[in-house]
Amino acid sequence: MYHPRMRLSLPPTLVRGPLLGLGYALLWGLLWPTAEPYWMLPFGLRFGALLLAPLRYWPWLLGGELAATALIEVHDGLPLGWLGFAAGDLPQPLVIALCLWLLRRASLRPSLRDPEDVSRLLLSVAFTVLAAAATDAIVLALLHASPSSGMLLRALGQDLLGNYVGVLLAAPPLILLLRARPSRQALRGLLMDGLLVMLPSLLILLALTEQAGPQREFARALSLAPVLFFAFRHGWRGASLSMLVVSLGMATVDRLVAHAVPTASAQLFLAVAGTGALMLGSATDALRRSSARVAEQNVHLAAVNRRLDHLARQLRDAARGNLQAEEDQRRHMAAELHDELGQNLTAIQTHVKLAQSRLQQAGLEDIGTSINGILDHMRRALHRLLDDLRPAVLDEFGLMRALDEGPIRDLLGTAGMAYHTDLRGEPRLLEEDIRTALYRLAQESATNAVKHAQASEFRLRLRIGERPGGTLALLDIRDNGVGLPERVSGDGRGLQGMRDRVTSLGGLFRLRTGGGGVHLRVLLRSNTPNREPVRPNPGD
Repeated sequence: MYHPRMRLSLPPTLVRGPLLGLGYALLWGLLWPTAEPYWMLPFGLRFGALLLAPLRYWPWLLGGELAATALIEVHDGLPLGWLGFAAGDLPQPLVIALCLWLLRRASLRPSLRDPEDVSRLLLSVAFTVLAAAATDAIVLALLHASPSSGMLLRALGQDLLGNYVGVLLAAPPLILLLRARPSRQALRGLLMDGLLVMLPSLLILLALTEQAGPQREFARALSLAPVLFFAFRHGWRGASLSMLVVSLGMATVDRLVAHAVPTASAQLFLAVAGTGALMLGSATDALRRSSARVAEQNVHLAAVNRRLDHLARQLRDAARGNLQAEEDQRRHMAAELHDELGQNLTAIQTHVKLAQSRLQQAGLEDIGTSINGILDHMRRALHRLLDDLRPAVLDEFGLMRALDEGPIRDLLGTAGMAYHTDLRGEPRLLEEDIRTALYRLAQESATNAVKHAQASEFRLRLRIGERPGGTLALLDIRDNGVGLPERVSGDGRGLQGMRDRVTSLGGLFRLRTGGGGVHLRVLLRSNTPNREPVRPNPGD
């Protein structure tokens, strides 16, 4: 039952198909007067329309083309009749439609984005043009009783060149308008370059074409310059539009100024130049996209690197804070042990000395001697423990004197190793934790040399100097021993602990070991040097 509010809705194909066919027929009729033996823009329009339109619209397109062709022939008074029309105008559109149907099933895309797409499209154009030319040759042979071979070759050459140039000039602008519209910024750039480059080039072409002789051929060659400019600057879009404008300009100048029909050599020049320009433009676009992707990746990698640097700084700050906390704890423990245990040992030893005469009277002198020996051993052990926790010599004498005259020299001298030092610079420019780290590294290296190196010499060189942004400290330690074994036993203060200590301070740690001995190089930077005035210190 019909309802008053109900409306009859037609399928979209039945609405868009006739409109599309009508518009295509009008455009076909407008381009038909431009058709020449070596210039077939209607062929290019047909190729581009069938390439871009969905298959369901093809009957409307082909029908509109045949209707427009029939009206044009009737208007021109061609006495072909229905048989002649069917034989002369129907085969080529059907053959092209068949070729494009096969090519689209073979994944042909209406794209000029990459050089591969351009190559695939141009090969498809060549295949379609060859099929159309072969169809025209067969029709020509059937319509003429005995066509000469020269006539067939000339017609075949005209069709091949004219159809190829037509597709080259018409199909890319259609793809540009329907599938790859430029942005407003790109469109403004095209218009501006058209006024600044293309218009003067056409005026130069007009001026040279009016001259006789070789100037006209020079003008054709010169017309390629703006095409190359647009291909480099605007990619395949600029190449296609500039080729169309230059070709129309050349045809207009030849027709209106030089009163000449475009020759095969001129259109062959267009075919070669257009092919090269499209390839160059697509390659330029691909290179730009690749550069843009690389730039985006570089920006992303830079952001990631900044994030990693931030995290690395946080980790170094945390490690440095832990190291500082550990040193503070060591200093506190050393102070507590020195104040409590050291004083108690001293008090015990004093009481034993006071009771020494009584022990002698009681015949217990050997007990007092034994107790004093035990106390001396405990004092030496306490001294080593305090030195491990916080080297007192570092606080009392300073870094330079502690390295040159402190317990390190005593340790190496006891082991029979010659100790050579070369110390230069001002240690007070360094932060306290870096000074402590330098002494710890030297102390651990000397301990390892005594335990494992079997060396006769131990050399230590320290350089401290101010640089832009902070103070640098370079520690160079080497011996002439046998090197370190693969696994070094210890109490946790081994090579890994040395490396961790340097890493936590943001420094560089380099270790080379072998038959020539051990060579250690450490570079530390103090980013916040002391701002206090440096006073002479006998320890440094």
